[in-house]
Amino acid sequence: MTATHSASRTARERARAELTREIKQEARRQLAAHGAQGLSLRAVARELGMASSAIYRYFPSRDELLTALIIEAYDALGEAAETASAGPPADVRGRWRAACHAVRHWALAHPHEYALIYGSPVPGYQAPQATIAPAVRVARVIGGLLADARPRSPHALPPELAGQAAIVAAAIAPEEPGPVITRGLIALTQLFGMISFELFGQFVGSLDPADAFFGYAVEQMADFVGVVSEDAA
Repeated sequence: MTATHSASRTARERARAELTREIKQEARRQLAAHGAQGLSLRAVARELGMASSAIYRYFPSRDELLTALIIEAYDALGEAAETASAGPPADVRGRWRAACHAVRHWALAHPHEYALIYGSPVPGYQAPQATIAPAVRVARVIGGLLADARPRSPHALPPELAGQAAIVAAAIAPEEPGPVITRGLIALTQLFGMISFELFGQFVGSLDPADAFFGYAVEQMADFVGVVSEDAA
């Protein structure tokens, strides 16, 4: 391959990557304006000055564009949690606190992307296998913190729940017993439940702004799952 041909291909690849980025950026603007159900490849192409047929060379369907946005949202949220939890290894409580607050801060800064991954399902859309690994990144952070904290295992679980907890444990924290994993899942659903209530207006007139409530709840969740402070440890 000649140097000229290689340079030409590299330029085309850069141009394609840039246009792909612009397509996703415009799609996010449409999410904010119309929601996921209103996302349209033709409308995205129109806003970018593209022929409607041209956009299909980048995303063959609306669902493929949705999948790209979903994966990027999960990855961005997961990265925020991972970065925040990378504090001093012994300070598991502080890392827990930082991770929970990072998830909330990301959601407040990206409400429409949060709604895409944790809001109402998009009618007719079925998430492919490629979304699973990004989707569990926050759960793996929680599982890692539980592994570092080594909380006391509470009482045994009912058989059906024990089987379900074993499946989850295999994905996020294989060494942790089912009861510990189940408590982590309770905390995880409470974390996202609080954030969803805040973002979707359920705290207006009561717990708005939710900073104090959220901070208090994060500490209560840590107690519940057995993540103690460094001093207590």
